Amino acid sequence: MQKRLLIVYHTQGGHTGAMAEAVLRGARRATETETVMKRAGEATLEDLLGCQGLIVGTPENFGYMAGMVKDFFDRTYYPAEGKTVGLPYALFVSAGNDGSGAVTQIDRIATGYGWKRVAEPLIARHEVTEADLAACGELGEAMASGVALGIF
Repeated sequence: MQKRLLIVYHTQGGHTGAMAEAVLRGARRATETETVMKRAGEATLEDLLGCQGLIVGTPENFGYMAGMVKDFFDRTYYPAEGKTVGLPYALFVSAGNDGSGAVTQIDRIATGYGWKRVAEPLIARHEVTEADLAACGELGEAMASGVALGIF
């Protein structure tokens, strides 16, 4: 059975969307893993339960994650309780500030799920550069390859 990487993200202004597209392109270079990308408002409990790796992308809004990303967590937390323990995850943040608030809050929620962060968060501060997009591609490819090989 082919393993699945899920990318859940939210964007309004496009920066986080560009980062998500770069993560997806990188992940799809690892053809042994099926990669699915969903906007946070459309991602479901079934999507979460059906993946072997997760990447979360959010803009930093008022020093916090996007409300739609929080909504995804709110909708899935209790129904997924105990069912995703050990799930490898990573994050990317488009930040107008330093991004640390969004990272801290997502990490705190992930701890409640029992997930394991397997990469340092990618934070693009202010404008998203070509270097940021390249790093996003590398993150996607590394996560998809790691999921395929079962190394996390």
